[in-house]
Amino acid sequence: MRRFAFIPALALANLVVAAPVRAQLPSDGPQLIAAMHDRYADTWYRTLTFTQKSTWFAADGAEARVQTWHEAASIPGKLRIDMGEAAARDGMLYVGDSTYLFKGGKLTGAAAERNPLMILGFDVYRQAPTHTADVLGHEGIDLTKFHRDTFQGRPVYVVGAAPGDTASKQFWVDAERLLFVRLIQPNPRGTATQDIRFNRYVSRPGGWLAEQVQVWSGGKLAYQEDYTDVRVNDSLDPQLWSPAAWATVPLWWK
Repeated sequence: MRRFAFIPALALANLVVAAPVRAQLPSDGPQLIAAMHDRYADTWYRTLTFTQKSTWFAADGAEARVQTWHEAASIPGKLRIDMGEAAARDGMLYVGDSTYLFKGGKLTGAAAERNPLMILGFDVYRQAPTHTADVLGHEGIDLTKFHRDTFQGRPVYVVGAAPGDTASKQFWVDAERLLFVRLIQPNPRGTATQDIRFNRYVSRPGGWLAEQVQVWSGGKLAYQEDYTDVRVNDSLDPQLWSPAAWATVPLWWK
């Protein structure tokens, strides 16, 4: 005979009327970073490669220059950009907190700097939230400033600025998908403000990829990236992100 467990009437009543537990909405930068990480940490892709059409625009909106780049990322923290033809071996590496520049296969420059787009668009999902928060704070974003807004018709969270402030360094995150969509920051020379946008998100195994990135300045489109030949979770040679092996490592796209 099947036995049924006895449930007191009061407990049964509580089970029936109890409201579903809702996840706490973020109210500051560290909480949002933690929510972004927790949403995708178990699934986000480890590697990423794509072909990039890089387009620069003149002040009148016409295309001024177009170049093909090839990029490979190991997430978190590593990005390789090969610019132009493979034989040229021109490009750059982002490895952790260092950036390396190459021309003709030779190292021409190095600096202690990070790529904030790599951190916000990719690393945040595969590294400890406290580390991401520390890095973004070091990059000059005030994580205590937080508000809600809309962007391209969707609700977003904004970190680094008060409502109406479009000058402070800040990042915007889609409130539903918890995906990075916008970074506002001074340009490298400090002469103007860049408005960088991650557009056209496409679902990829375990995560997402914005297949278009735009840089706006002075209300005009200055630069755009469009991605094709996208692949995720391929096995890639670790030497791709070694400065010493830049000119000799076999390229994944050849």
